[in-house]
Amino acid sequence: MNLQHIPLDHLKVSPLNMRHSRRKPKVDDILPSIRQRGIIQPLLVKPNGKPDHYDIYAGRRRFFAMKTIAKEGDSNPVLPCLVLDKNDDADAVEASILENTARVEPDEMEQFEAFKKLADKGRSVAEIADTFGVTELMVKRRLALANLLPAIRKAYAKEEVDGRTVTALTLATKEQQEEWLALFQSDDDYAPRGHQLKAWLCGGEHITADKALFALDDYPGEILADLFGEEAAFADADQFWEHQNAAIAVLRDDYIAKGWSDCEVLDRGRYFDRWNHVKATKKQGGEVFIEVRDSGEVTAHEGYITEAEHKRRQKQANGKDDKPASDAKPELTGPAQNYVELHRHAAVRAALLGAPAVALRLTVAHMIRGSGLWQTKPEPQSTRKEATAESVAGSKAQAAFESERREVLVLLGWETEGRALTFSNGDDWGVAEVFATLLALTDEQVMRVLTCVMAETLESGTCVVEQIGCHLAVDMTESYAPDEAFFMSLRSKPLVNAMLADIGGKTVADANVSATAKVQKGIIRDYLTGASDRKQVKDWLPGYFRFPLQCYTPGGAGQLSANAAKAAQVALADTE
Repeated sequence: MNLQHIPLDHLKVSPLNMRHSRRKPKVDDILPSIRQRGIIQPLLVKPNGKPDHYDIYAGRRRFFAMKTIAKEGDSNPVLPCLVLDKNDDADAVEASILENTARVEPDEMEQFEAFKKLADKGRSVAEIADTFGVTELMVKRRLALANLLPAIRKAYAKEEVDGRTVTALTLATKEQQEEWLALFQSDDDYAPRGHQLKAWLCGGEHITADKALFALDDYPGEILADLFGEEAAFADADQFWEHQNAAIAVLRDDYIAKGWSDCEVLDRGRYFDRWNHVKATKKQGGEVFIEVRDSGEVTAHEGYITEAEHKRRQKQANGKDDKPASDAKPELTGPAQNYVELHRHAAVRAALLGAPAVALRLTVAHMIRGSGLWQTKPEPQSTRKEATAESVAGSKAQAAFESERREVLVLLGWETEGRALTFSNGDDWGVAEVFATLLALTDEQVMRVLTCVMAETLESGTCVVEQIGCHLAVDMTESYAPDEAFFMSLRSKPLVNAMLADIGGKTVADANVSATAKVQKGIIRDYLTGASDRKQVKDWLPGYFRFPLQCYTPGGAGQLSANAAKAAQVALADTE
Protein backbone atom coordinates (compact mmCIF):
# COMPACT_ATOMS: atom_id res chain seq x y z
CA MET A 1 0.00 0.00 0.00
CA ASN A 2 1.45 3.37 -1.00
CA LEU A 3 0.31 7.00 -0.92
CA GLN A 4 -0.33 8.73 -4.25
CA HIS A 5 -2.08 11.94 -5.38
CA ILE A 6 -4.55 11.03 -8.11
CA PRO A 7 -6.60 13.40 -10.32
CA LEU A 8 -10.32 13.51 -9.54
CA ASP A 9 -11.35 12.39 -13.02
CA HIS A 10 -9.20 9.26 -12.66
CA LEU A 11 -11.28 8.06 -9.72
CA LYS A 12 -14.69 6.33 -9.45
CA VAL A 13 -16.55 4.51 -6.69
CA SER A 14 -15.88 0.76 -6.77
CA PRO A 15 -18.82 -1.67 -7.08
CA LEU A 16 -17.32 -3.34 -4.02
CA ASN A 17 -17.65 -0.17 -1.96
CA MET A 18 -20.03 -0.81 0.90
CA ARG A 19 -22.29 2.13 -0.01
CA HIS A 20 -21.98 1.90 -3.77
CA SER A 21 -25.64 1.05 -4.37
CA ARG A 22 -27.02 3.98 -2.38
CA ARG A 23 -28.10 7.36 -3.75
CA LYS A 24 -25.66 10.23 -4.02
CA PRO A 25 -24.62 10.95 -0.43
CA LYS A 26 -25.25 14.17 1.46
CA VAL A 27 -21.95 16.00 1.97
CA ASP A 28 -23.11 19.34 3.40
CA ASP A 29 -21.56 18.52 6.77
CA ILE A 30 -18.03 17.99 5.39
CA LEU A 31 -17.96 20.57 2.53
CA PRO A 32 -16.87 23.56 4.70
CA SER A 33 -13.95 21.63 6.17
CA ILE A 34 -12.78 20.32 2.79
CA ARG A 35 -13.10 23.78 1.19
CA GLN A 36 -10.93 25.25 3.94
CA ARG A 37 -8.42 22.49 4.60
CA GLY A 38 -8.73 20.08 1.68
CA ILE A 39 -8.79 16.32 2.10
CA ILE A 40 -6.71 15.30 5.07
CA GLN A 41 -7.61 11.59 5.38
CA PRO A 42 -6.57 9.75 2.20
CA LEU A 43 -9.06 7.76 0.16
CA LEU A 44 -8.56 3.99 -0.10
CA VAL A 45 -8.29 2.97 -3.78
CA LYS A 46 -7.11 0.16 -6.01
CA PRO A 47 -6.17 0.01 -9.70
CA ASN A 48 -9.19 -0.96 -11.82
CA GLY A 49 -7.38 -2.20 -14.95
CA LYS A 50 -7.56 1.07 -16.87
CA PRO A 51 -4.16 2.81 -16.95
CA ASP A 52 -3.78 5.33 -14.12
CA HIS A 53 -7.45 4.91 -13.10
CA TYR A 54 -8.57 3.71 -9.71
CA ASP A 55 -11.66 2.45 -7.87
CA ILE A 56 -12.54 3.97 -4.48
CA TYR A 57 -13.15 1.46 -1.67
CA ALA A 58 -13.27 3.95 1.19
CA GLY A 59 -13.81 7.70 1.03
CA ARG A 60 -16.94 7.89 -1.14
CA ARG A 61 -18.36 10.99 0.63
CA ARG A 62 -15.00 12.81 0.41
CA PHE A 63 -14.89 11.99 -3.30
CA PHE A 64 -18.40 13.45 -3.90
CA ALA A 65 -17.60 16.48 -1.77
CA MET A 66 -14.50 17.14 -3.90
CA LYS A 67 -16.57 16.71 -7.10
CA THR A 68 -18.90 19.44 -5.84
CA ILE A 69 -15.96 21.74 -5.10
CA ALA A 70 -14.39 20.97 -8.48
CA LYS A 71 -17.60 22.01 -10.29
CA GLU A 72 -17.63 25.30 -8.38
CA GLY A 73 -14.10 26.15 -9.58
CA ASP A 74 -14.20 24.26 -12.89
CA SER A 75 -11.05 22.36 -11.91
CA ASN A 76 -9.70 18.83 -11.71
CA PRO A 77 -7.99 18.62 -8.31
CA VAL A 78 -5.80 15.79 -7.17
CA LEU A 79 -6.75 13.75 -4.11
CA PRO A 80 -4.49 11.94 -1.61
CA CYS A 81 -5.06 8.19 -1.95
CA LEU A 82 -3.71 5.03 -0.36
CA VAL A 83 -3.35 2.55 -3.23
CA LEU A 84 -4.02 -1.14 -2.39
CA ASP A 85 -2.42 -4.06 -4.15
CA LYS A 86 -4.48 -4.98 -7.23
CA ASN A 87 -4.86 -8.64 -6.16
CA ASP A 88 -6.27 -8.01 -2.66
CA ASP A 89 -10.02 -7.56 -3.25
CA ALA A 90 -11.16 -8.96 0.09
CA ASP A 91 -8.88 -6.63 2.01
CA ALA A 92 -10.16 -3.73 -0.08
CA VAL A 93 -13.75 -4.58 0.71
CA GLU A 94 -12.95 -5.03 4.38
CA ALA A 95 -11.18 -1.69 4.48
CA SER A 96 -14.22 -0.02 2.87
CA ILE A 97 -16.61 -1.60 5.31
CA LEU A 98 -14.58 -0.80 8.38
CA GLU A 99 -14.01 2.77 7.29
CA ASN A 100 -17.72 3.29 6.72
CA THR A 101 -19.06 1.45 9.76
CA ALA A 102 -16.69 3.40 11.97
CA ARG A 103 -18.41 6.58 10.71
CA VAL A 104 -22.11 5.72 10.31
CA GLU A 105 -24.10 2.67 11.52
CA PRO A 106 -25.12 0.84 8.29
CA ASP A 107 -28.66 -0.43 7.82
CA GLU A 108 -29.52 -4.10 7.27
CA MET A 109 -29.27 -3.92 3.49
CA GLU A 110 -25.89 -2.21 3.66
CA GLN A 111 -24.69 -4.88 6.06
CA PHE A 112 -26.04 -7.56 3.71
CA GLU A 113 -24.21 -6.07 0.74
CA ALA A 114 -21.03 -5.73 2.76
CA PHE A 115 -21.13 -9.21 4.25
CA LYS A 116 -22.00 -10.74 0.87
CA LYS A 117 -19.06 -9.09 -0.82
CA LEU A 118 -16.69 -10.53 1.76
CA ALA A 119 -18.41 -13.93 1.54
CA ASP A 120 -18.04 -13.84 -2.25
CA LYS A 121 -14.35 -13.28 -1.76
CA GLY A 122 -14.04 -16.40 0.34
CA ARG A 123 -14.38 -15.05 3.87
CA SER A 124 -16.17 -17.47 6.23
CA VAL A 125 -19.10 -16.50 8.44
CA ALA A 126 -16.83 -16.71 11.47
CA GLU A 127 -14.22 -14.48 9.85
CA ILE A 128 -16.82 -11.88 8.87
CA ALA A 129 -18.25 -11.93 12.39
CA ASP A 130 -14.78 -11.43 13.90
CA THR A 131 -14.06 -8.56 11.53
CA PHE A 132 -17.13 -6.59 12.64
CA GLY A 133 -17.37 -7.79 16.20
CA VAL A 134 -20.86 -9.22 15.71
CA THR A 135 -22.33 -12.67 16.26
CA GLU A 136 -22.28 -15.34 13.60
CA LEU A 137 -26.09 -15.49 13.81
CA MET A 138 -26.29 -11.83 12.75
CA VAL A 139 -24.02 -12.54 9.79
CA LYS A 140 -26.16 -15.55 8.80
CA ARG A 141 -29.34 -13.50 9.05
CA ARG A 142 -27.93 -10.75 6.86
CA LEU A 143 -26.61 -13.25 4.33
CA ALA A 144 -30.03 -14.91 4.29
CA LEU A 145 -31.28 -11.88 2.36
CA ALA A 146 -29.34 -13.24 -0.62
CA ASN A 147 -32.17 -15.74 -1.01
CA LEU A 148 -34.53 -12.91 -1.93
CA LEU A 149 -35.12 -11.57 -5.40
CA PRO A 150 -33.31 -8.27 -6.02
CA ALA A 151 -36.64 -6.43 -6.42
CA ILE A 152 -37.73 -7.63 -2.96
CA ARG A 153 -34.42 -6.57 -1.42
CA LYS A 154 -34.80 -3.19 -3.07
CA ALA A 155 -38.32 -2.77 -1.65
CA TYR A 156 -37.02 -3.75 1.77
CA ALA A 157 -34.17 -1.21 1.53
CA LYS A 158 -36.77 1.47 0.74
CA GLU A 159 -38.78 0.34 3.80
CA GLU A 160 -41.71 -0.61 1.57
CA VAL A 161 -41.61 -4.11 3.09
CA ASP A 162 -41.40 -4.77 6.83
CA GLY A 163 -38.99 -7.12 8.58
CA ARG A 164 -41.59 -9.81 9.43
CA THR A 165 -42.55 -10.04 5.79
CA VAL A 166 -38.95 -10.30 4.65
CA THR A 167 -38.34 -13.02 7.23
CA ALA A 168 -41.33 -14.97 5.91
CA LEU A 169 -40.17 -14.51 2.31
CA THR A 170 -36.89 -16.25 3.10
CA LEU A 171 -39.07 -19.38 3.48
CA ALA A 172 -40.29 -19.02 -0.09
CA THR A 173 -39.03 -20.63 -3.26
CA LYS A 174 -38.04 -18.41 -6.18
CA GLU A 175 -41.37 -19.22 -7.85
CA GLN A 176 -43.29 -18.22 -4.70
CA GLN A 177 -41.26 -15.02 -4.42
CA GLU A 178 -42.08 -14.16 -8.03
CA GLU A 179 -45.79 -14.82 -7.43
CA TRP A 180 -45.76 -12.69 -4.28
CA LEU A 181 -43.82 -9.91 -6.02
CA ALA A 182 -46.44 -9.81 -8.79
CA LEU A 183 -49.14 -9.32 -6.15
CA PHE A 184 -47.03 -6.69 -4.38
CA GLN A 185 -46.50 -4.71 -7.57
CA SER A 186 -50.12 -4.99 -8.67
CA ASP A 187 -52.50 -2.09 -8.18
CA ASP A 188 -55.50 -4.39 -7.78
CA ASP A 189 -54.26 -7.44 -5.85
CA TYR A 190 -53.30 -7.81 -2.21
CA ALA A 191 -49.93 -9.27 -1.25
CA PRO A 192 -50.11 -11.11 2.10
CA ARG A 193 -47.65 -10.00 4.76
CA GLY A 194 -46.35 -11.16 8.11
CA HIS A 195 -48.24 -14.14 9.58
CA GLN A 196 -50.69 -14.15 6.67
CA LEU A 197 -47.75 -14.56 4.31
CA LYS A 198 -46.51 -17.60 6.26
CA ALA A 199 -49.93 -19.24 5.93
CA TRP A 200 -50.01 -18.32 2.23
CA LEU A 201 -46.63 -19.93 1.63
CA CYS A 202 -47.72 -23.11 3.45
CA GLY A 203 -50.93 -23.58 1.48
CA GLY A 204 -53.31 -21.91 3.93
CA GLU A 205 -52.15 -23.48 7.20
CA HIS A 206 -49.01 -22.31 8.97
CA ILE A 207 -48.03 -25.25 11.18
CA THR A 208 -44.67 -25.02 12.91
CA ALA A 209 -42.42 -28.04 13.33
CA ASP A 210 -42.65 -28.00 17.13
CA LYS A 211 -46.31 -29.13 16.92
CA ALA A 212 -45.44 -32.56 15.43
CA LEU A 213 -46.07 -35.66 17.55
CA PHE A 214 -44.04 -37.73 15.11
CA ALA A 215 -40.28 -37.82 14.62
CA LEU A 216 -39.18 -35.18 12.13
CA ASP A 217 -36.32 -37.40 10.97
CA ASP A 218 -38.90 -39.86 9.57
CA TYR A 219 -41.03 -37.18 7.88
CA PRO A 220 -40.75 -37.47 4.07
CA GLY A 221 -42.25 -34.07 3.30
CA GLU A 222 -40.58 -30.68 3.05
CA ILE A 223 -40.03 -28.57 6.16
CA LEU A 224 -39.48 -24.92 5.42
CA ALA A 225 -36.95 -23.17 7.65
CA ASP A 226 -36.70 -19.40 7.46
CA LEU A 227 -33.15 -18.42 6.70
CA PHE A 228 -32.99 -16.18 9.74
CA GLY A 229 -32.90 -19.32 11.87
CA GLU A 230 -36.01 -18.43 13.85
CA GLU A 231 -38.72 -20.84 12.73
CA ALA A 232 -39.49 -24.01 10.74
CA ALA A 233 -42.88 -24.89 9.23
CA PHE A 234 -44.43 -27.69 7.19
CA ALA A 235 -44.70 -26.90 3.49
CA ASP A 236 -47.66 -29.23 2.91
CA ALA A 237 -50.39 -29.07 5.58
CA ASP A 238 -52.20 -32.13 4.19
CA GLN A 239 -49.06 -34.24 4.40
CA PHE A 240 -48.44 -32.97 7.93
CA TRP A 241 -51.96 -33.95 9.03
CA GLU A 242 -51.57 -37.41 7.51
CA HIS A 243 -48.57 -38.09 9.78
CA GLN A 244 -49.96 -36.15 12.75
CA ASN A 245 -53.22 -38.09 12.63
CA ALA A 246 -51.33 -41.37 12.50
CA ALA A 247 -49.43 -40.30 15.63
CA ILE A 248 -52.71 -39.25 17.29
CA ALA A 249 -54.16 -42.69 16.50
CA VAL A 250 -51.17 -44.33 18.19
CA LEU A 251 -51.67 -42.04 21.20
CA ARG A 252 -55.35 -42.99 21.34
CA ASP A 253 -54.57 -46.71 21.15
CA ASP A 254 -51.94 -46.35 23.89
CA TYR A 255 -54.44 -44.75 26.26
CA ILE A 256 -56.95 -47.55 25.68
CA ALA A 257 -54.22 -50.16 26.16
CA LYS A 258 -53.36 -48.51 29.48
CA GLY A 259 -56.84 -49.23 30.79
CA TRP A 260 -58.79 -46.03 30.21
CA SER A 261 -62.45 -46.82 29.50
CA ASP A 262 -62.35 -44.83 26.27
CA CYS A 263 -60.25 -42.28 24.42
CA GLU A 264 -62.13 -39.91 22.15
CA VAL A 265 -60.36 -37.86 19.48
CA LEU A 266 -62.30 -34.61 19.12
CA ASP A 267 -62.93 -33.10 15.71
CA ARG A 268 -60.07 -30.86 14.68
CA GLY A 269 -60.68 -27.34 15.92
CA ARG A 270 -63.23 -28.36 18.58
CA TYR A 271 -62.30 -27.32 22.10
CA PHE A 272 -62.70 -29.67 25.04
CA ASP A 273 -65.50 -28.19 27.16
CA ARG A 274 -64.02 -28.99 30.54
CA TRP A 275 -66.82 -27.12 32.32
CA ASN A 276 -69.25 -29.78 31.03
CA HIS A 277 -67.19 -32.68 32.42
CA VAL A 278 -66.30 -34.05 35.84
CA LYS A 279 -62.96 -35.54 36.87
CA ALA A 280 -62.90 -39.34 37.18
CA THR A 281 -60.00 -41.70 37.76
CA LYS A 282 -59.21 -44.67 35.58
CA LYS A 283 -60.83 -47.00 38.12
CA GLN A 284 -63.93 -44.80 38.14
CA GLY A 285 -64.34 -45.27 34.40
CA GLY A 286 -62.73 -41.99 33.42
CA GLU A 287 -62.10 -41.28 29.76
CA VAL A 288 -59.44 -39.40 27.83
CA PHE A 289 -60.33 -36.64 25.39
CA ILE A 290 -57.73 -35.65 22.79
CA GLU A 291 -58.07 -32.06 21.61
CA VAL A 292 -56.59 -31.23 18.20
CA ARG A 293 -56.13 -27.59 17.27
CA ASP A 294 -55.94 -26.25 13.71
CA SER A 295 -52.42 -25.09 14.56
CA GLY A 296 -51.38 -28.75 14.90
CA GLU A 297 -51.17 -28.64 18.69
CA VAL A 298 -52.47 -31.77 20.44
CA THR A 299 -53.61 -31.85 24.08
CA ALA A 300 -54.81 -34.96 25.96
CA HIS A 301 -57.29 -34.35 28.78
CA GLU A 302 -57.08 -37.41 31.04
CA GLY A 303 -59.70 -38.65 33.48
CA TYR A 304 -63.06 -37.06 32.70
CA ILE A 305 -66.68 -38.10 32.28
CA THR A 306 -69.57 -35.99 31.06
CA GLU A 307 -71.72 -34.11 33.52
CA ALA A 308 -74.74 -36.16 32.43
CA GLU A 309 -72.91 -39.45 33.08
CA HIS A 310 -71.78 -38.16 36.47
CA LYS A 311 -75.38 -37.38 37.48
CA ARG A 312 -76.55 -40.79 36.26
CA ARG A 313 -73.92 -42.51 38.37
CA GLN A 314 -74.94 -40.49 41.42
CA LYS A 315 -78.57 -41.56 40.97
CA GLN A 316 -77.50 -45.17 40.62
CA ALA A 317 -75.39 -44.91 43.78
CA ASN A 318 -78.40 -43.52 45.64
CA GLY A 319 -80.67 -46.28 44.34
CA LYS A 320 -82.76 -43.87 42.24
CA ASP A 321 -81.78 -45.26 38.86
CA ASP A 322 -82.79 -48.83 38.02
CA LYS A 323 -81.41 -48.73 34.49
CA PRO A 324 -78.29 -50.88 34.14
CA ALA A 325 -75.27 -49.09 32.82
CA SER A 326 -74.51 -50.10 29.26
CA ASP A 327 -70.95 -50.99 28.39
CA ALA A 328 -71.13 -49.09 25.13
CA LYS A 329 -73.80 -47.22 23.22
CA PRO A 330 -75.00 -48.60 19.88
CA GLU A 331 -72.88 -47.49 16.99
CA LEU A 332 -75.93 -46.90 14.76
CA THR A 333 -78.68 -44.37 15.35
CA GLY A 334 -82.30 -45.45 15.15
CA PRO A 335 -82.71 -44.13 11.57
CA ALA A 336 -79.48 -45.86 10.54
CA GLN A 337 -80.66 -49.18 12.00
CA ASN A 338 -83.96 -48.77 10.19
CA TYR A 339 -82.18 -48.03 6.93
CA VAL A 340 -79.92 -51.07 7.22
CA GLU A 341 -82.67 -53.45 8.32
CA LEU A 342 -85.00 -52.53 5.47
CA HIS A 343 -82.22 -53.10 2.94
CA ARG A 344 -81.38 -56.45 4.54
CA HIS A 345 -85.06 -57.36 4.53
CA ALA A 346 -85.43 -56.42 0.87
CA ALA A 347 -82.44 -58.52 -0.07
CA VAL A 348 -83.61 -61.58 1.90
CA ARG A 349 -87.13 -61.29 0.50
CA ALA A 350 -85.78 -61.15 -3.04
CA ALA A 351 -83.59 -64.17 -2.35
CA LEU A 352 -86.63 -65.99 -0.96
CA LEU A 353 -88.25 -65.81 -4.40
CA GLY A 354 -85.74 -68.33 -5.65
CA ALA A 355 -86.30 -70.78 -2.78
CA PRO A 356 -89.95 -71.98 -2.86
CA ALA A 357 -89.29 -74.98 -0.61
CA VAL A 358 -87.99 -72.68 2.05
CA ALA A 359 -90.94 -70.35 1.52
CA LEU A 360 -93.37 -73.23 2.00
CA ARG A 361 -91.87 -74.24 5.28
CA LEU A 362 -91.74 -70.64 6.40
CA THR A 363 -95.39 -70.25 5.54
CA VAL A 364 -96.28 -73.27 7.66
CA ALA A 365 -94.31 -71.83 10.54
CA HIS A 366 -96.28 -68.59 10.27
CA MET A 367 -99.52 -70.50 10.19
CA ILE A 368 -98.66 -72.41 13.34
CA ARG A 369 -97.07 -69.75 15.44
CA GLY A 370 -98.33 -66.61 13.96
CA SER A 371 -96.42 -63.37 13.74
CA GLY A 372 -96.89 -59.67 13.90
CA LEU A 373 -97.88 -59.77 10.23
CA TRP A 374 -99.89 -62.97 9.98
CA GLN A 375 -103.20 -61.17 9.78
CA THR A 376 -102.37 -61.31 6.44
CA LYS A 377 -101.03 -58.00 5.26
CA PRO A 378 -97.92 -56.92 3.39
CA GLU A 379 -94.83 -55.64 5.16
CA PRO A 380 -95.32 -51.81 5.20
CA GLN A 381 -91.60 -50.99 4.88
CA SER A 382 -92.26 -47.95 7.05
CA THR A 383 -89.69 -45.27 7.70
CA ARG A 384 -89.69 -41.69 8.86
CA LYS A 385 -86.86 -40.82 6.50
CA GLU A 386 -87.83 -39.94 2.96
CA ALA A 387 -84.26 -40.58 1.83
CA THR A 388 -84.43 -44.14 3.22
CA ALA A 389 -87.75 -44.78 1.46
CA GLU A 390 -86.34 -43.55 -1.84
CA SER A 391 -83.20 -45.62 -1.40
CA VAL A 392 -85.10 -48.86 -0.75
CA ALA A 393 -87.62 -48.16 -3.53
CA GLY A 394 -84.78 -47.69 -6.00
CA SER A 395 -82.83 -50.81 -5.02
CA LYS A 396 -82.37 -53.75 -7.36
CA ALA A 397 -83.78 -56.13 -4.75
CA GLN A 398 -86.98 -54.11 -4.44
CA ALA A 399 -87.29 -53.91 -8.22
CA ALA A 400 -86.91 -57.69 -8.50
CA PHE A 401 -89.66 -58.24 -5.95
CA GLU A 402 -92.03 -55.74 -7.58
CA SER A 403 -91.52 -57.36 -10.97
CA GLU A 404 -92.33 -60.84 -9.65
CA ARG A 405 -95.38 -59.58 -7.73
CA ARG A 406 -96.84 -58.01 -10.89
CA GLU A 407 -96.48 -61.30 -12.74
CA VAL A 408 -98.20 -63.21 -9.91
CA LEU A 409 -101.05 -60.70 -9.89
CA VAL A 410 -101.48 -61.29 -13.61
CA LEU A 411 -101.45 -65.04 -12.93
CA LEU A 412 -104.32 -64.56 -10.49
CA GLY A 413 -106.18 -62.34 -12.95
CA TRP A 414 -105.99 -59.24 -10.77
CA GLU A 415 -105.07 -55.62 -11.47
CA THR A 416 -101.36 -55.02 -11.17
CA GLU A 417 -101.10 -51.33 -10.32
CA GLY A 418 -101.06 -50.01 -6.76
CA ARG A 419 -102.02 -53.16 -4.89
CA ALA A 420 -100.55 -55.99 -2.83
CA LEU A 421 -101.20 -59.71 -2.92
CA THR A 422 -102.49 -59.80 0.64
CA PHE A 423 -105.39 -57.66 1.77
CA SER A 424 -107.06 -59.57 4.58
CA ASN A 425 -110.33 -58.04 5.70
CA GLY A 426 -112.04 -61.02 7.32
CA ASP A 427 -114.26 -61.63 4.30
CA ASP A 428 -114.45 -65.39 3.76
CA TRP A 429 -116.14 -64.80 0.39
CA GLY A 430 -112.88 -63.25 -0.78
CA VAL A 431 -110.93 -66.24 0.53
CA ALA A 432 -113.29 -68.55 -1.39
CA GLU A 433 -112.71 -66.60 -4.61
CA VAL A 434 -108.94 -66.84 -4.23
CA PHE A 435 -109.24 -70.52 -3.37
CA ALA A 436 -111.28 -71.13 -6.50
CA THR A 437 -108.65 -69.39 -8.57
CA LEU A 438 -105.84 -71.39 -7.01
CA LEU A 439 -107.70 -74.64 -7.70
CA ALA A 440 -107.39 -73.84 -11.38
CA LEU A 441 -103.61 -73.40 -11.16
CA THR A 442 -100.91 -76.01 -11.31
CA ASP A 443 -98.84 -76.95 -8.27
CA GLU A 444 -95.94 -75.02 -9.71
CA GLN A 445 -98.10 -71.91 -10.14
CA VAL A 446 -99.50 -72.21 -6.63
CA MET A 447 -96.03 -72.54 -5.19
CA ARG A 448 -95.05 -69.40 -7.10
CA VAL A 449 -98.00 -67.52 -5.58
CA LEU A 450 -97.28 -68.88 -2.12
CA THR A 451 -93.63 -67.91 -2.35
CA CYS A 452 -94.49 -64.36 -3.36
CA VAL A 453 -97.08 -64.06 -0.57
CA MET A 454 -94.50 -65.22 1.95
CA ALA A 455 -92.01 -62.71 0.65
CA GLU A 456 -94.60 -59.95 0.82
CA THR A 457 -95.51 -60.77 4.43
CA LEU A 458 -91.98 -61.31 5.72
CA GLU A 459 -91.66 -58.97 8.69
CA SER A 460 -88.78 -56.51 8.67
CA GLY A 461 -86.67 -55.92 11.78
CA THR A 462 -86.76 -59.51 13.06
CA CYS A 463 -84.22 -62.24 13.63
CA VAL A 464 -85.99 -64.27 10.93
CA VAL A 465 -84.58 -61.99 8.22
CA GLU A 466 -81.08 -62.61 9.60
CA GLN A 467 -81.71 -66.33 9.82
CA ILE A 468 -82.92 -66.63 6.21
CA GLY A 469 -80.13 -64.39 4.90
CA CYS A 470 -77.49 -66.60 6.52
CA HIS A 471 -79.21 -69.81 5.45
CA LEU A 472 -79.47 -68.67 1.82
CA ALA A 473 -76.00 -67.04 1.91
CA VAL A 474 -77.46 -63.83 0.51
CA ASP A 475 -74.84 -61.72 -1.28
CA MET A 476 -76.08 -58.12 -1.23
CA THR A 477 -73.43 -56.95 -3.68
CA GLU A 478 -75.77 -58.23 -6.38
CA SER A 479 -78.53 -55.83 -5.39
CA TYR A 480 -77.13 -53.06 -3.22
CA ALA A 481 -74.37 -50.45 -3.08
CA PRO A 482 -73.94 -47.86 -0.31
CA ASP A 483 -75.61 -44.59 -1.27
CA GLU A 484 -75.89 -41.05 0.08
CA ALA A 485 -78.90 -41.87 2.25
CA PHE A 486 -76.82 -44.48 4.10
CA PHE A 487 -73.89 -42.15 4.74
CA MET A 488 -76.24 -39.38 5.89
CA SER A 489 -77.67 -41.70 8.55
CA LEU A 490 -74.26 -42.35 10.16
CA ARG A 491 -73.36 -40.16 13.15
CA SER A 492 -70.71 -42.05 15.16
CA LYS A 493 -67.20 -40.90 14.23
CA PRO A 494 -65.48 -44.02 15.72
CA LEU A 495 -67.82 -46.11 13.53
CA VAL A 496 -66.99 -44.09 10.40
CA ASN A 497 -63.27 -44.35 11.20
CA ALA A 498 -63.57 -48.15 11.61
CA MET A 499 -65.52 -48.34 8.36
CA LEU A 500 -62.77 -46.31 6.65
CA ALA A 501 -60.23 -48.85 7.95
CA ASP A 502 -62.43 -51.63 6.51
CA ILE A 503 -62.36 -50.19 3.00
CA GLY A 504 -59.03 -48.32 2.94
CA GLY A 505 -56.92 -49.99 5.60
CA LYS A 506 -55.87 -48.99 9.14
CA THR A 507 -53.09 -46.68 7.92
CA VAL A 508 -55.54 -44.50 6.03
CA ALA A 509 -58.01 -44.55 8.93
CA ASP A 510 -55.33 -43.56 11.45
CA ALA A 511 -54.10 -40.80 9.14
CA ASN A 512 -57.55 -39.22 9.31
CA VAL A 513 -58.50 -39.98 12.91
CA SER A 514 -59.02 -36.32 13.89
CA ALA A 515 -60.88 -35.41 10.72
CA THR A 516 -64.64 -34.95 11.02
CA ALA A 517 -66.99 -37.81 10.29
CA LYS A 518 -68.08 -35.86 7.21
CA VAL A 519 -64.52 -35.74 5.86
CA GLN A 520 -63.95 -39.45 6.54
CA LYS A 521 -67.22 -40.41 4.85
CA GLY A 522 -66.03 -38.41 1.86
CA ILE A 523 -62.85 -40.52 1.71
CA ILE A 524 -64.97 -43.72 1.80
CA ARG A 525 -66.95 -42.37 -1.16
CA ASP A 526 -63.68 -41.69 -2.96
CA TYR A 527 -62.72 -45.37 -2.54
CA LEU A 528 -66.10 -46.45 -3.89
CA THR A 529 -65.81 -44.21 -6.97
CA GLY A 530 -62.04 -44.13 -7.46
CA ALA A 531 -62.01 -40.35 -7.03
CA SER A 532 -59.16 -38.19 -5.63
CA ASP A 533 -56.55 -40.71 -6.82
CA ARG A 534 -57.95 -43.41 -4.50
CA LYS A 535 -57.82 -46.95 -5.82
CA GLN A 536 -61.42 -47.94 -6.46
CA VAL A 537 -62.79 -50.73 -4.27
CA LYS A 538 -65.54 -52.55 -6.14
CA ASP A 539 -68.38 -54.56 -4.57
CA TRP A 540 -67.52 -53.31 -1.08
CA LEU A 541 -70.25 -53.63 1.49
CA PRO A 542 -70.32 -52.24 5.02
CA GLY A 543 -70.56 -55.07 7.56
CA TYR A 544 -74.21 -54.27 8.18
CA PHE A 545 -75.11 -55.56 4.71
CA ARG A 546 -73.27 -58.85 5.03
CA PHE A 547 -74.65 -62.15 6.24
CA PRO A 548 -73.88 -62.85 9.04
CA LEU A 549 -74.07 -59.26 10.32
CA GLN A 550 -70.71 -57.63 11.07
CA CYS A 551 -70.35 -54.60 13.39
CA TYR A 552 -67.44 -52.27 13.96
CA THR A 553 -67.42 -51.21 17.62
CA PRO A 554 -68.24 -52.86 20.99
CA GLY A 555 -71.54 -51.02 21.03
CA GLY A 556 -72.87 -53.08 18.14
CA ALA A 557 -75.81 -52.11 15.96
CA GLY A 558 -78.68 -52.15 18.43
CA GLN A 559 -81.63 -54.29 17.37
CA LEU A 560 -79.70 -55.52 14.33
CA SER A 561 -77.10 -57.05 16.66
CA ALA A 562 -79.81 -58.53 18.89
CA ASN A 563 -81.49 -60.17 15.90
CA ALA A 564 -78.15 -61.53 14.66
CA ALA A 565 -77.43 -63.00 18.10
CA LYS A 566 -80.83 -64.71 18.18
CA ALA A 567 -80.34 -66.14 14.69
CA ALA A 568 -76.89 -67.41 15.62
CA GLN A 569 -78.22 -68.97 18.83
CA VAL A 570 -80.94 -70.82 16.92
CA ALA A 571 -78.43 -72.03 14.34
CA LEU A 572 -76.16 -73.27 17.14
CA ALA A 573 -79.02 -75.09 18.82
CA ASP A 574 -79.83 -76.87 15.56
CA THR A 575 -76.29 -78.26 15.35
CA GLU A 576 -76.22 -79.59 18.92
